[in-house]
Amino acid sequence: MEAKHIDYFKSFLGAENVYDDKAHLIAYCYDATRTRYEPDAVLFPRDENDVSAILKYCNEHRIIITPRGAGSGFTGGSLPANGGVILAFEKHMNKILEIDMENMVAVVQPGVINMALQKAVEAKGLFYPPDPASEEYSTIGGNVSENAGGMRAAKYGITKDYVMALRAVLPSGEIIRAGKRTIKDVAGYNIAGILIASEGTLAIITEITLKLIAKPKMSQTAMGIFPSVEDAMNAVYKTMAAGVTPVAMEFLDNLSINAVEQKYNKGLPKDAGAILITDVDGNTQEELTKQLDVIEKAFNENGGSGFKRAQNAEESKNLWFARRNASQCINIYGSKKLNEDITVPRSKLPALLKAIGEISKKYNVVVPCFGHTGDGNVHTNVMVDGSDAKQLEIGHRAIEEIFKATVELGGTLSGEHGIGLSKAPFMHLAFSDAEMELFRSIKKAFDPNNILNPSKMGL
Repeated sequence: MEAKHIDYFKSFLGAENVYDDKAHLIAYCYDATRTRYEPDAVLFPRDENDVSAILKYCNEHRIIITPRGAGSGFTGGSLPANGGVILAFEKHMNKILEIDMENMVAVVQPGVINMALQKAVEAKGLFYPPDPASEEYSTIGGNVSENAGGMRAAKYGITKDYVMALRAVLPSGEIIRAGKRTIKDVAGYNIAGILIASEGTLAIITEITLKLIAKPKMSQTAMGIFPSVEDAMNAVYKTMAAGVTPVAMEFLDNLSINAVEQKYNKGLPKDAGAILITDVDGNTQEELTKQLDVIEKAFNENGGSGFKRAQNAEESKNLWFARRNASQCINIYGSKKLNEDITVPRSKLPALLKAIGEISKKYNVVVPCFGHTGDGNVHTNVMVDGSDAKQLEIGHRAIEEIFKATVELGGTLSGEHGIGLSKAPFMHLAFSDAEMELFRSIKKAFDPNNILNPSKMGL
C-alpha cells in the first residue's frame, strides 16, 4: 500500500491504531480455514466516526476493506483475499453500551464477545440464547455478519431472530440506521434483514440492538443412545413432533464419539452408532422431568437403545464438552478437514445421512458427522491428507456431491458458517442465475465500487 494512504490513516486514527508491519499482516491473514491472504494494513477504528472516515477515503481511492471480528469463521469470510485493509473491531469497538431491563434489549458494539454478552445479561436475569460453538471468542458483529446459529437454535432460533436494529456505515461513509427498538416495525424495507448474513459485503455494522428474553431458572441434559445414525436421525424429527421442544438436540456419529473418547475419555458409549444429546429448560424440576419423559419415550419408540439423564452439573458439563469439542478431535482421521454445515428439513435427516454414507464409500474417505439436528443442521467433515493433492481433489469432489444431495433434499449450503470464499464455487447449485443476479444487484446498490469484501459469496 502506498505510504500516503498509511500516513492518512495515521493522521486521524493515530499511529497506535494503524499497522502495516509483517507481524500484524500475518496475524490478520487467516481464519479457521487456515487459508492465508495478507492484507496491506490493519486498522483499529475507535468509533463509528472513524469507520465512516475510513470508508469514505477507501471508497474514493478504491481501497478494498475487509471487516473482521475474531477471525473464527470456517468459510473465509474475513480473509482479505484481494489485499487492502483489515478493519478490526476487537481493540476499541468492543463495549456493551446498554442493557435495557424495561424493554429487554441490549445494545452492543460489533467487537463484543458472545459469551461476555451472555454473562452480562444473565447477571440481570435475562437471556441471550444464540450460542455458537465459538461463543467464548467469536464476536457479535461476526455472528450477525454470518447469521450464526448454535446449540440452542432448536428452541430459541438463531442470531437473526434476536437482531432488532443495526447502525451501519455505507461505503460512501454515510451512517444508516436499520430497524427499531420496538417489537413491531413494518415501515420501509427490512434493511437490517438484508445486512444480517451479508458477510461484510454491503456495509460495516457499528452497533447492534438485540432482543433479550427472561432466563429460565433451570435446565437438564440427557443422552440418547442409538444403534445406528439412521435410527438417531429418525428419532430427531419424530421427537420434535411429540409435543416437546428441547432447547437443543445435538448428535455425534460413531466416528465422532470414538474421536472424543480417544482424546478426552468422557464416558461416551464407543459402540453406539450415534448419540443424541438434548437439553430441556424450565422453571421447576417437575417441568423438566415431564419434558425428558416425553423425549425418552420418543427415543425408545424410534430405535433408542439407552437413555441417560445427567444427575448433576458435572455429568451435564461432560456431555456438552464432548459435543463442543468434537470438531477438534476428529483430526485423528486426517490432517485436513473439509468441513461443511449443510442443513435440510428435519424429516430429511435420515436420507441425508444415508447419502453421506454412500458418498463416503464411493470416494473412500472418512466422513465424521455431528451437529445441530434439532434444526436439521449437520456438520460433515471429509477427512483427507492435507499434503496429498490427489486426496484433496477427491475430498472436494465428495464435498460437491454432498452439496448436491443436500440441495436435492430441499436443503441449503450453510446453516450458520456462511458462504465466504470456500463455498462460493457452489452457489450455482442452490441459486438460479436470476437469483444470483439479484444478489449482485443488491451488492451494487450498496457498494457500487465493490470495495467491501469482494469475492465473497460468489459476488
